[in-house]
Amino acid sequence: MGWLADETGLEKTRANHVPLTPLSHLARAARVHPHREAVIYGDIRHDYATFHNRVTRLASALAQAGCAPGDVVATLLPNLPAHHEATFAVPAAGCVLNTINIRLDVDTVAYILAHGGAKLVLVDSQFLPLAAEAVEMLETKPVLIEVPDDVSGVHASGKYRTYEDFLASGDPGFTWILPEDEWESLALNYTSGTTGRPKGVVYSHRGAYLNTLGTVISWGMTQFPRYLSIVPLFHCNAWCHPWLLPALGGVFIGCRAVTAEAIYDAIADHGATHFGAAPIVLNTIINAPAGARRSFDHVVQVFTAGAPPPAATLKAIEPLGFHVTQVYGLTETYGHCTECLWDAPRWDGLPEDARAAIKARTGVLQPHMEDITVLDPDSMTQIPMDGQARGEIMIRGNSVMKGYLKNPKATAEAFAGGWFHSGDIAVQHEDGYLQIADRAKDIIISGGENISSVEVEGVLMHHPAVLLCAVVAKPDEKWGEVPCAFVELKDGAAVTEADLIAFARERLAGFKTPKQVVFRELPKTSTGKIQKFELRTMARAL
Repeated sequence: MGWLADETGLEKTRANHVPLTPLSHLARAARVHPHREAVIYGDIRHDYATFHNRVTRLASALAQAGCAPGDVVATLLPNLPAHHEATFAVPAAGCVLNTINIRLDVDTVAYILAHGGAKLVLVDSQFLPLAAEAVEMLETKPVLIEVPDDVSGVHASGKYRTYEDFLASGDPGFTWILPEDEWESLALNYTSGTTGRPKGVVYSHRGAYLNTLGTVISWGMTQFPRYLSIVPLFHCNAWCHPWLLPALGGVFIGCRAVTAEAIYDAIADHGATHFGAAPIVLNTIINAPAGARRSFDHVVQVFTAGAPPPAATLKAIEPLGFHVTQVYGLTETYGHCTECLWDAPRWDGLPEDARAAIKARTGVLQPHMEDITVLDPDSMTQIPMDGQARGEIMIRGNSVMKGYLKNPKATAEAFAGGWFHSGDIAVQHEDGYLQIADRAKDIIISGGENISSVEVEGVLMHHPAVLLCAVVAKPDEKWGEVPCAFVELKDGAAVTEADLIAFARERLAGFKTPKQVVFRELPKTSTGKIQKFELRTMARAL
């Protein structure tokens, strides 16, 4: 029985019920904005009519190459126009998009191709050796299509069929294969796999569609944004941002290498209005040499995620013309699912340091999510919202993954108790705002006391000589483990280990103060995350 006593004749029909899919955004844009810019990269300019045509031909070419609905099509590409096209074309062929991290080792790439069962791979010319070696390790070998990048001087090898030739074989009149059920799989994204084999996270058309609309609301986006593509398309499909752009008639600005020059040029020359980035990219902007900086007369809206941004970083970047909002999420949540929503005017009058500290919070759930809070992982009960008690961030909503591919045990564990278990430790403030204390594996337990590596890092980042830092546990005979800081200094800056330890001791309890400081370049992933697992290995050897 429905809500009404008699619902005879109120069934779903083709007229009133259409499966949700982000492909609808591009279909509409091609009709409403055919002559508006859709893509910019070097001397490449495509309007929406052209972009839609190229997406359609690529979808057709994939179908002609034997990629059937439900098959996986993989990419090994930087953030280029071809990758943006594939983001729409692969699902338009009814296939599942598997964007693979271009920084992975050959063994992991081979594992992902085999585990996902990719039928075809679009590969940037620079990464052909990686792809070819990985394919040779497989019994069932996917087809490789080479994608040269002449704009950046990365030319075709001549060994494989090229992307433009493949595209030309497609039919511009091809009918897109849209989902019959919005729960159908749209994308397959693999976790980083730092503690074992990466897990395949499956996205639905429904989850991605709702994410696109939630992001538009959260970011306060209006018509015709100009989006600089910094977040790798192989990282949660760039947080689903490419799928939202056609909904607003927005422009995708390609970016092969993330440098301060590339960012400033995109803003000054192409009017970039939005981008997402890890905190390390913000530091790149802040510490850019004078020769790399360009003037611009608008405020650039930035979503930052990947690690909690230090308050010092947020304080330093906003005067440069960037409005930064921290967001938080995981591969399993289609990218970001919380935002540090600014509570104006309540917080507007606070001192600068206090405002920066609030901006460093993890925030509250975005509009497309149902509930995100901090629970005791053992009892699954709400922790006190006092900014002190700790628990695990738990997530529920339509933009939570379908599950882990071919891994029902891990899926069941992740969804135990009716929540997605993030693995992130956080406190919750009286107003409900979350603030990450640490990943569960990054908590340092020294003499029975829990130490948040994020808290110690936040203090060290306030030192004027520090560019980046990461704090991990170092084994200790007396205390079990103690904090060890790895620090990357700014160009031309100098500070001693004793000075940094003293700086921290003035601001932290003694047991939280790093007992050793190592100066070195920090190992990072391609998305800018510091690879703490490598640092933990180094710390054990000290």
